[in-house]
Amino acid sequence: MEKGFRKKSGRQIPEGEVITLDHVTKSYSSSGAPALNDVTLHIKKGEFVFIVGDSGSGKSTLIKLLLRELVPTSGEITVLGYNLNKIKHSKIPKFRRNLGIVFQDFRLLKDRNVYENVAFAQRIVQTSTREIKRNVPSILATVNLAGKYKSKINQLSGGEQQRVALARALINKPTILLADEPTGNLDPNNSWEIMGLMEKINESGTTVIVVTHNREIVNAMKKRVVTMKKGVIIEDEEEGTYIDED
Repeated sequence: MEKGFRKKSGRQIPEGEVITLDHVTKSYSSSGAPALNDVTLHIKKGEFVFIVGDSGSGKSTLIKLLLRELVPTSGEITVLGYNLNKIKHSKIPKFRRNLGIVFQDFRLLKDRNVYENVAFAQRIVQTSTREIKRNVPSILATVNLAGKYKSKINQLSGGEQQRVALARALINKPTILLADEPTGNLDPNNSWEIMGLMEKINESGTTVIVVTHNREIVNAMKKRVVTMKKGVIIEDEEEGTYIDED
C-alpha cells in the first residue's frame, strides 16, 4: 500500500483526510459559466470549516456534490473513501449514513413530536427499539432539549426546531456534519447557541462543514474559512475571516 494511505472496506483513503475534491468542475449547461470551476479542496478528519461567499458563488452546488445529489462534469470527488464519481446508485444510502445534514429550513416532520422526529433517523437504518429508547434521550440532552421530547414541532421556537434537526443529524453518529445555512432563520441568541453546539460536536471528533452568510459568527469563531466567488475558491485560510467582496 502506498505510504500515507490507509485501507477501509476496500477503499483507499489519504491518512486523516475525509473529503477530497480534485479539479472539480460542475456545469449545468454547455453555455454559461460553470457553477464550480476547477475546484480543489482537501478537508481533514476533525476540522471545522466555514464555506462562505455570495449567492451564486457555488456553495450550494458544492454541498449537493458532497451529498452525491449531483455528479461533477469533470474532476474527482472522494468522501470517506467513496469515489462519488463511480459509486453505484445502490450504495448511495449506505454512503450517506456517514453524513449528518442540517438545513436552514429545519425539514422536520410536523405531524410527529420531538422524540419521533429524532427516532425516525434511527428507524431508517433499522436500529433496534431498545437502542432508540436509549439513544434519543441522550442526544436530546446533548442539544438541551431533554424536557421537550413530547412537544409537537409547532410548539417549538425556531431555535428549538433547529436543535431538533441537529439532534436528528447526529443520532447516527456521523463522521461528517454538513450544515447549510443553519442559522439563516434564527435570531442572534439562537444562532450562537446552535454554533456553540456544533463547536462542541466538533471537539468530540466530528468533522463539521458549515455554509453560512453570517459574517459575525465566522469572524468570531476563528475557524478555517473557505471563500468562494463565481465557482472558484478565492481564499482558504486557517483561523480566517469573512472577506468583504468588491
